[in-house]
Amino acid sequence: MDGVPVFGRRPSEPAPVTVPGVSEPTPGLRKEDVDLIRSLCLAKIDASVIATLTPPRLLNAVEIMLAELATEHRIQLNSREQHQIATELVDDMLGLGPLEPLLEDESITDIMVNGPERVFAERKGRLEQLPVRFRDSAHLANICQRIAASVGRRVDESSPMVDARLKDGSRVNIVLPPLAIDGPCLSIRKFAKKPISFTKLIEYGSLTPAIARILEIAARCRLNVVISGGTGSGKTTMMNAMSSFIDPSERIVTVEDAAELQLQQPHIVRLETRPLNLEGKGEINQRDLLRNALRMRPDRIIIGEVRGPEAFDMLQAMNTGHDGSMSTIHANNTRDALARIENMVQMASMGLSPRAIRMQVVSAINLIVQVERQRDGGRRVIQLTEIAGIEGETPLLNDIFKYEMQGEDATGRLLGRYIVSRTRSSFHDRLTYFGLARPWATALEEASLIR
Repeated sequence: MDGVPVFGRRPSEPAPVTVPGVSEPTPGLRKEDVDLIRSLCLAKIDASVIATLTPPRLLNAVEIMLAELATEHRIQLNSREQHQIATELVDDMLGLGPLEPLLEDESITDIMVNGPERVFAERKGRLEQLPVRFRDSAHLANICQRIAASVGRRVDESSPMVDARLKDGSRVNIVLPPLAIDGPCLSIRKFAKKPISFTKLIEYGSLTPAIARILEIAARCRLNVVISGGTGSGKTTMMNAMSSFIDPSERIVTVEDAAELQLQQPHIVRLETRPLNLEGKGEINQRDLLRNALRMRPDRIIIGEVRGPEAFDMLQAMNTGHDGSMSTIHANNTRDALARIENMVQMASMGLSPRAIRMQVVSAINLIVQVERQRDGGRRVIQLTEIAGIEGETPLLNDIFKYEMQGEDATGRLLGRYIVSRTRSSFHDRLTYFGLARPWATALEEASLIR
């Protein structure tokens, strides 16, 4: 769901593939000649002129300059080589060098750079090694530093790890030597240009129409929802899809470490954390933003992901009239998600007993949605668990539905069905209040009939 899930592919070892717009180094052309002509060209280009030219005009100017320099220094370049070097130079000047074609390729969802000579990408649920190279470690490090500088961060030997965001919203993680032994490492989670709707998720096989209707009703009824799953399982995509059913009249405040939610309602306030500056000051974390969000008269608060003590503030928001709030969490199943939230609340050092924390969790959260990236490359909603109350020290959990795998077809696509609970939900009165009790029952019935 983070990106475009695809079914019917067996996992395999990464294999080199052809990437449009990205070429292998030209055979027969000496690296020394390429380095010379590249450095001469960069030395001649006026930085102030670059800003005045459109990319096509800049590319044309660089190609002309390369032809003149090649003639002057007796370096033989054919038109393809000339265009390739010019394109690489322009990408370096205006963007992220060899990564530019990958960022423009909408079929790629993740880019992973393991040093200057090993670049991988996830495309349609499969990992592929690409014929993309950086000139050397210094070239890759320069790209990393440019990314960090664009968001006011620094990455070097004294501060070798950084999280950043590209202009299009894509998330970036950078690790430099000496922590990265084989050269600079760069990971990019690309930002979808358009939010993926339930209609698309149904097409991808991530859920059925009946399951989509159940989740839609949960959002419309202002139930507090936590979406759980592993890395790359589609948590944010699911939250974007569910949030599309929030009434346009509601005031929503979002709190994120890196802004990637794509809510479409008109009355939204987006808040993003701020890291320490170069002097080690000025940090604003999610707890700070959540506390401030409570003062902004929100109808709902949506937290991109809870990772630590801000879980306590999330529960406070859910328990103080901000029904319909949502968040995501990293966990392998819905029960683990509940345990992780309890542990995170303990990190807030509020002096609460384990039972008091459990009571806060049970009273705040209505549903946990579990999403999973499966071995056929697809993402799927596999479980919906209701927190129905507490008995003694034990939360009462009811699996409203759970996906049961039943094998695979000839193409490797996983097959299965949803097992649906017939237990009356603890929020039945809320369903009735919103006039959605009957549609909820109908959706559950339809979900149980699909094989």
